[in-house]
Amino acid sequence: MEEKIVLSPSEIYEKEFKVDARGYRPQEVDNYLDIIIRDYTEFMTIIRGQEKEIHELMENNTKLKAEIRKLRNALDAQESTSGNTGVNNIDLLRRISQLEKIVFGKNE
Repeated sequence: MEEKIVLSPSEIYEKEFKVDARGYRPQEVDNYLDIIIRDYTEFMTIIRGQEKEIHELMENNTKLKAEIRKLRNALDAQESTSGNTGVNNIDLLRRISQLEKIVFGKNE
């Protein structure tokens, strides 16, 4: 994401403009650039926070998928050892269903 951002807040702050007899008022340009710097800084803070959140969510998603696989394997193993589908199988199926809703975002 940062390779698309051309200017940093410090580069904006340090930019010097040539003054012409018919040019802009330096004070107005400086005030406007100060606003841009604050916005840039806020954008960069937001982006870093969202990148961190994305990373955490991806890790959580990976853990939940591993838990689903583990529960499915346990369920398959239990079903293969006993033809009896008792309360434990129902509990496992409910847990798998809940985890799938969390991982895959299904609201059904």
